[in-house]
Amino acid sequence: MTDEFDDDLDFSPAIERAAATSETARRTRVAASKRAATRPTGTAGSKAPKARGRWRRRLASSVILGAALVGSGLGYGLFSSASSADETASSADDIEAGRILFTTSCIACHGANLEGVKNRGPSLIGIGSAATYFQVSTGRMPAMRQEAQIPEKDPKFTDEESRQLAAYVQSNGGGNELPEGNLRDGDVAEGGELFRLNCASCHNFAGKGAPLSAGAYAPAINATDEQIYAVMLSGAQNMPTFSDNQLTPAQKRSIVSYIQSLKASNDPGGAAIGRAGPVPEGLVIFIVGIGGLMGVILWIGAKS
Repeated sequence: MTDEFDDDLDFSPAIERAAATSETARRTRVAASKRAATRPTGTAGSKAPKARGRWRRRLASSVILGAALVGSGLGYGLFSSASSADETASSADDIEAGRILFTTSCIACHGANLEGVKNRGPSLIGIGSAATYFQVSTGRMPAMRQEAQIPEKDPKFTDEESRQLAAYVQSNGGGNELPEGNLRDGDVAEGGELFRLNCASCHNFAGKGAPLSAGAYAPAINATDEQIYAVMLSGAQNMPTFSDNQLTPAQKRSIVSYIQSLKASNDPGGAAIGRAGPVPEGLVIFIVGIGGLMGVILWIGAKS
């Protein structure tokens, strides 16, 4: 009776109405999720303008930095052009003067183009100004003859002429350049350690020299600051070369400081005996000490 009454009045049970409502809600959610999946996200769209802004700022910073570097380079070039021109002119004069000296004094052994002459003299191309200045300013060049060791003697050229010859040789092939500035501003203590490690085996710990094999010898170090530094750079005869990788410029200055301070120091303990080390000191002790003792023994024996 109840079902017929409901059908006649067009009523639906409450449970059927709830099910219909739930199905409608579900369809609505599914449609909304599909629309969200196909819609472009707002985050990706907002990142693009920010990325473009960053690239613009980086590009602007690079342009400003490049302009500043170019400006500073142009300014330096303008301000230093006058002094550079004067230095170039002076170097050109020294090179020309050195060429004239070389032509009149060195060409017979070293050739017209510094290529060397067989059985007379080696090539000078690429040896640099440091080696040239050392050899010429210490009188080793020009050499009187070829021998096991070319000795030091009174220089034939003045210091200015030696520098001019060095500038001319430097202009032909380059090489180690003659140092400039104060070469005695190093650490004396460090220089002593480096000298004893690298130089004392040949030159004696006091720089007094010592004999070597085959008629050669390590000379006593009686040289100027520039000569000492130059020979460390270039080497000489039996002496090896000490490049800046072996001894830094600061270490070379320390060695120069040590050698020059050693030459100027006094001997408060008495006679230096040439500062040649324990051998002459032991010899003196033996001759004087034992000889004196024997004299006393003989005197006592004669009295008895």
